[in-house]
Amino acid sequence: MKVHHLNCGTMDSPGAPTVCHVLLVETASGLVLVDSGYGLADCADHSRIGPTRHVLRPRFDPAETAARQVERLGFRRADVRHIVTTHFDFDHIGGIGDFPDAQIHVTSAELDGAVRSPSRQERYRFRPVQWSHGPTLVEHHPDGEKWRGFAAAKELDEISPGIVLVSLPGHTRGHACVAVDAGHRWVLHCGDSFYYRGTVDRTTPVPAVVRFTEPIMALDRKRVRENHNRLAELYARREPDLFIVSAHDPGLLAEAQATASV
Repeated sequence: MKVHHLNCGTMDSPGAPTVCHVLLVETASGLVLVDSGYGLADCADHSRIGPTRHVLRPRFDPAETAARQVERLGFRRADVRHIVTTHFDFDHIGGIGDFPDAQIHVTSAELDGAVRSPSRQERYRFRPVQWSHGPTLVEHHPDGEKWRGFAAAKELDEISPGIVLVSLPGHTRGHACVAVDAGHRWVLHCGDSFYYRGTVDRTTPVPAVVRFTEPIMALDRKRVRENHNRLAELYARREPDLFIVSAHDPGLLAEAQATASV
């Protein structure tokens, strides 16, 4: 499968500029997105993402949306058949409304936290307007398989062989990573399991504002710390056929783009 690495939302956060790293996967049965970044509706109405926009300072550039980038690559938006989400935070699913016919894949735990039975904290966090268009939500229970040391995973064969949903809650109730077989390597999109490379390589400096905000955004800080350790162990193995990225590190995005076809 060919994998494109897209930035679907630059954020000029003070002290730590970030991106919205989205995967566009070409499969035999159509296009698949992993996350969607900000959408055209977010760009038109900034209030959709709530007051946090004043801190994150997204650029809201329509040219960065997945919809526009899919079209620039010569595809139609209708070619996107599936969107696999790491979680339901607004900077990860803002663009799903631009693909109204796509099935939205999400863990059952995330649906509970965002849609069905959110806690008070979760009601403040998630933005129901982003799924108010009534998308087809496909829920998954990634708990029966193992993948590279992770105990709870599920291969999404109904989408395409070589796409695996890996449960890694902590940042949100049902947060997941998504692994994609790009042919020459697997790409493990870790969503917000970590923000910057230094968290997993243990050498690259992590901006102070990231070290401060990451625990604040975590639903379960203990689990996030455990996830950091698990991902750092995986990173330290330097498996040649595995490339680990997060949703927001601009350096990892640039490296992924530069080596996408190596």
